[in-house]
Amino acid sequence: MIKIGEQVFAWNDPLVLGVGGVVALLVILLLLVLRAAGRSARSADPLLKELGWLGQRVQMLSDGQERLAGGLHHVSESQAVSQSSMLQLMEKRLAEVQEKMGESLHGTATRTARSLGELQQRLETIDRAQAKIEKLSGDVLSLQDILSNKQTRGAFGEIQLHDIVQKALPSDSFTMQATLSNGRRADCLIHLPNPPGPIVIDSKFPLEAYEALRRASNQAELNEAARGLRTAVRAHIKAISDRYILEGETADGALMFLPSEAVYAELHANFPELVREGFTARVWIVSPTTCMATLNTMRAVLKDARMREQAGAIRKELSMLYADVERLGSRVENLDRHFGQAAKDIAEIKISSDKATRRARRLDNFDFEELAPESETAVVPLTKPGEG
Repeated sequence: MIKIGEQVFAWNDPLVLGVGGVVALLVILLLLVLRAAGRSARSADPLLKELGWLGQRVQMLSDGQERLAGGLHHVSESQAVSQSSMLQLMEKRLAEVQEKMGESLHGTATRTARSLGELQQRLETIDRAQAKIEKLSGDVLSLQDILSNKQTRGAFGEIQLHDIVQKALPSDSFTMQATLSNGRRADCLIHLPNPPGPIVIDSKFPLEAYEALRRASNQAELNEAARGLRTAVRAHIKAISDRYILEGETADGALMFLPSEAVYAELHANFPELVREGFTARVWIVSPTTCMATLNTMRAVLKDARMREQAGAIRKELSMLYADVERLGSRVENLDRHFGQAAKDIAEIKISSDKATRRARRLDNFDFEELAPESETAVVPLTKPGEG
């Protein structure tokens, strides 16, 4: 490294190599001149001239080197200023980039945190939904277990029937698990007035036959399942007709409650002869929907019967109401008379007040003339409202 002023140059710099070459050439020429001086004295003058010329050249080179060093120093200073400005600009730009990157990273982190929070909430919602689905799956399996057993299936139909009847009728108009005179126990007995009289609702659920019908994959299985469903429904109709239609005790008919809309729709769509057989046996097949409609009709019948039972009490209450209205009218007339008398008294008080005022005004004016006696007949009684 070579330092010229404040500028530092490397050995392989072109300027340093050029200056070094010139100096080496001058040294070689000086040595040649000294050797030639020893060979011939006759050639001393030209050599001296040549040396003088070379000295001038060296001086010129020295001056050029000084100018070159100054230029290099100026260039070095300009480059240092430019580098300083460039460094400041780069530092400023770097600070701006860092600030923007910090803001961007902060915003990204905030959005990421918000997204993670929303994702966590959705995952919690999914977990709750999954738990509900698992619970529902367990409930469905439990329902299948219930329906697979005849006793539990019967209890399921009875509970559904009780819920429907309880919502449609007053609590004192039906009896669940009522025992009849023949010892048979009905799922529900509706206490209707005569006619038609108490009517029985019995719950039946031919699920096995219906499921076999649904699972049938060919015509032979379909015919067999249909035969089984007909047999089961006919047996239920006959049992209800024999057990729960008692002359003089129950109505001349009964209801068979199917706790499944699908089974009810299947019977009416594909087995209308079973429905007609039920009509013939005076056993009407109802589903949860049609049972509610039937019970609403029964409620209207019960309401009408109770109104007829209470007709005497209603007439008695109306008679008492009429007496109360007459008594109220007489008391209003008495109050009207009191108001008329009060109005008459107020008019007389007003006349006396006017007379006293006139006397006081004459006394104030020193007018002692005898006042003319005023006739008491000036008082005109008020008439009652509505008279004259």
